[in-house]
Amino acid sequence: MPDPAKEVESSGRPPARLGPRPLALHLTTAVMTWLSSRAALPLLMSGSLPLKPALVPAAAALRQDLDGVEPQVLAAALEREIRGRIELYLASLERYRHHPYQRSLVDPPALWSEGTTSLRDYGALTPSAQKGPVVLFVPSLVNRGYILDLAEGNSFLRWLAQAGFRPLLVDWGRPGPAERGFDLTAYIAGRLERALDAAVELAGAPVGLVGYCMGGNLALALASRRPKAVKALALLATPWDFHADRPELARVIAAGSAPLLAVADRLGELSTDILQALFFLLDPYLAPRKFLRFAGFAAGSPRELAFVALEDWLNDGVPLAAKVARECLEGWYGENTPGRGEWCVAGEAVDPRKLRRPTLVIVPAQDRIVPPPSAEALVGLIPGAERLQPSLGHIGMMVSAAAEAAAWRPLAAWLAGKLASPPRRKGQRSHAPAALPSQVQQTYNSKARK
Repeated sequence: MPDPAKEVESSGRPPARLGPRPLALHLTTAVMTWLSSRAALPLLMSGSLPLKPALVPAAAALRQDLDGVEPQVLAAALEREIRGRIELYLASLERYRHHPYQRSLVDPPALWSEGTTSLRDYGALTPSAQKGPVVLFVPSLVNRGYILDLAEGNSFLRWLAQAGFRPLLVDWGRPGPAERGFDLTAYIAGRLERALDAAVELAGAPVGLVGYCMGGNLALALASRRPKAVKALALLATPWDFHADRPELARVIAAGSAPLLAVADRLGELSTDILQALFFLLDPYLAPRKFLRFAGFAAGSPRELAFVALEDWLNDGVPLAAKVARECLEGWYGENTPGRGEWCVAGEAVDPRKLRRPTLVIVPAQDRIVPPPSAEALVGLIPGAERLQPSLGHIGMMVSAAAEAAAWRPLAAWLAGKLASPPRRKGQRSHAPAALPSQVQQTYNSKARK
């Protein structure tokens, strides 16, 4: 096997990227899908191709358009289209895999660390943020937390620090020998509670808590266990009822993971590529769609660089501790333990109905990873929960061109209102964090007047 270090030394460039991961699965799916058109064409023309009801009118119109075209001519055109798509897909993959972009942002210093987990202090990068309200961010265990700090000019946490908050990010790292034996209780009731203690000690008061994706489940459990340490809770694209949308797919994922979990039990972790293969089931044709679009991006353009930065993050996942993988795949997806009120941490059920903290639930309307009905369930369960539904996707909510206006600013305004210091005397109004962007400040002021 080639040595990546020697490859860099000899060529002066980093080795080719591994993604999209798992590469063989994405390539096989795309090529076999396009090649299957050869067998499907005669069935389409005869009207015997099995189709979803919604596609029947379009298929009929297509047959009418092709009526009278010589079969040999039609077959040749199909071959050109198949070959063209495969060649374009392969060229786009190679363009990404050898792109010169490298993430240049330097992680902020660690305020606290334990094992492979650290607490990154984004307030340390912005002096004005060091006196602002402390907000603890909890990302997923399977994707790196720097999706919230993706690239220069596209970092929610740095933007929030400039807005006068002091964001702290839980950086889980890759599971080490200790973490490979963790279950969710060990992560939440142990590691995460101690990170919360460090945040509260820094703030000298209860803090804001924000969970993203699976991190929202962890944050909700944390807030339920330590309500006095949490002043406000925001849950971003957090799955709860895993059978609210396409329950059959959730059960298939759980059933198909059984032999994989047996291997994970022996290794102590479920590998990144296996996890990516499970995510693949949610949208098997996603990679061909996005890489064919990427082929049309101009070299060096902002769209090209944004695509590469995001794709690098997607392929930079970390393994999941074996016990956590079993708890999530069998319990969450297979048995829907959160949705049924049966998910337990340290022997106690995590019950959103008992939460008594201001809560904002953000449900991206175009989310394909966490179906909106799954996240919507929390709105009806948490007393007094507020809801925000930006017209964005699961990841686009954090990094797209529309993210600042549709998600960042509303979330910052909500946090500003909930984390504002109490009045010093009767009749005196609380103050929003210093240096809030004008739109956030205006939103905060309008709420304060109410």
